[in-house]
Amino acid sequence: MNTIRISEKYDPQAEVVLYEGNTIELLHMIPDGSVQLIVTSPPYNLGKSYEKRSSLQHYLDFQQQVIDECVRILDIRGSLCWQVGNYVENGEIVPLDIVLYPLFAKFGLHLRNRIVWYFGHGLHSSKRFSGRYEVILWFTKSDNYYFNLDAVRVPQKYPEKKYFKGPKKGQLSGNPLGKNPSDVWEIPNVKANHVEKTIHPCQFPVELVERLVMSLSEEGDTVLDPFMGVGSTAIAALAHNRKVIGADIIHDYIEITKNRIHLAEKGQLRIRPIERDVYYPDSHSESIPPKYVQLDKSQAQPVLFEKQSKYSPEGHKK
Repeated sequence: MNTIRISEKYDPQAEVVLYEGNTIELLHMIPDGSVQLIVTSPPYNLGKSYEKRSSLQHYLDFQQQVIDECVRILDIRGSLCWQVGNYVENGEIVPLDIVLYPLFAKFGLHLRNRIVWYFGHGLHSSKRFSGRYEVILWFTKSDNYYFNLDAVRVPQKYPEKKYFKGPKKGQLSGNPLGKNPSDVWEIPNVKANHVEKTIHPCQFPVELVERLVMSLSEEGDTVLDPFMGVGSTAIAALAHNRKVIGADIIHDYIEITKNRIHLAEKGQLRIRPIERDVYYPDSHSESIPPKYVQLDKSQAQPVLFEKQSKYSPEGHKK
């Protein structure tokens, strides 16, 4: 097996670019129009371990710098997906997707979807309803953009349902490949018992990025995450035979990303499978075990496989 090549600075030939430092520095190195897909979850200005809390205007000014560069390097058929939640100050929330929208719109980008990511667990509030969703703004640079819906279809609710009258009587009424997953995605967030959990306090679930990678890019394309964190975007991109570029200012996060990639090369990195339903206590459906990513460059493409051993009930936990 050939080793995945990881470069510490921008290199168009590398499978992975992991830049330790300010993302603006990395973005300045990347040529115009060279990235097909940008997927990221920037800091929310909440004072987490990886950011310093500042005024909302200062935060937006920095975001504008990053967005300016991202638009420049995005391919004309490319997509930009900005995943954000709420900024909270004195108990009052500011929806970041709303205040960030004008920063994208000024470039003439086209908002294709405002995807709601719903999850069942999180902090509990006592003075307002507990927050259980975040938002992905999906923009395209032009009207001629790449989109592969078939790659991310989900099972039909009634897969055997057929037309009962008319010229299509007896034929399946739904697409046999599955249905459109819609713009509301129920995907567990990465909390204590999640199979992908690392030290990062706000970690991206791999399957959230997978759906974007599979539908908005093709094999061999380059995916960028300007706020890489612990590398969930890298794993999703590599698992589907894309190149990936990312930056982070936290040394430990860069090392964790490298370690996750190395584990995936050996077939030892566990991820939550994209086809697993969210767990419901009264459900009698069989649980799908974690998948192991195997990044084997000697094969036509990386593979995701399930361990053959019996999956324990503990795996139901998110």
